[in-house]
Amino acid sequence: MAETCYRHPDRETAVSCSSCGRPICPDCMTPTPVGMRCPECMRQRTKVVRGVGNSGEGFWRAPATFILIGINVAAYLFEIAGGGGGLNNPSFASINDFALRGVSVANGEWYRLVTGGFLHASFFPHLVFNMALLFFLGRLLEPALGTPRFLALYFTALLAGAFGALLLTNPLVPTLGASGAVFGLIGAAFVIARGRGMGELAGQLGFLIVINLVFTFGSNDISIGGHLGGLVAGLLCGLAIVAGERGTLGPRHRQAEFAVMALVAAISVAGALAVA
Repeated sequence: MAETCYRHPDRETAVSCSSCGRPICPDCMTPTPVGMRCPECMRQRTKVVRGVGNSGEGFWRAPATFILIGINVAAYLFEIAGGGGGLNNPSFASINDFALRGVSVANGEWYRLVTGGFLHASFFPHLVFNMALLFFLGRLLEPALGTPRFLALYFTALLAGAFGALLLTNPLVPTLGASGAVFGLIGAAFVIARGRGMGELAGQLGFLIVINLVFTFGSNDISIGGHLGGLVAGLLCGLAIVAGERGTLGPRHRQAEFAVMALVAAISVAGALAVA
């Protein structure tokens, strides 16, 4: 059953406010970089921006994004602390202990499915490139989805990337990097932008996906499985989010969206353990 605009009950709509989630018709939509917003949320947003300084606004609009970047940077500093010096000389010991590696996962070190996604092989371009994309995509997605859904999306893509990496990588070769999670964010952002009628943004994100896939298949040092696994998970999670916002998943669509993401994450973990 189609939802009706909360301000105009006689008008059916498939679009919800990206901030409060209430259904809105075209007359009530205000396009923003993070989706359509209703009149009340637009007034509230204007009020908050006037009352909060710019330094605080950036963090509190996307706190998980900045925290994830901080964890990745801190992990890299931990890596180079045991290396021979220099930003591009991470410690082999930390990589050996925490990077994703099939034979280690098979021996019960399941934590590597997560820790491998926070390690990087070099400061530039590996860490810098991934964190730049995370900064851009996180500030785009987290305010639009809310922090809980954004974190669920991120870690689902991270686990799916680990599954893909183990599926296509020699079990003796370590894999590391946040690329799988970042690819998931790109895929989800593309689907959500299309679902919310933001065609221009969706086109830009689609181009970003194509460019990154070209680099993925054109380099010998990139985990193809990790990138593809994260991307597929992001696309699936994005479809679940769009379906929920359109009412396809029923009145308790937020719970259904989390359930879909949890299912994708569980399948990824099970698959990773099976192929390790």
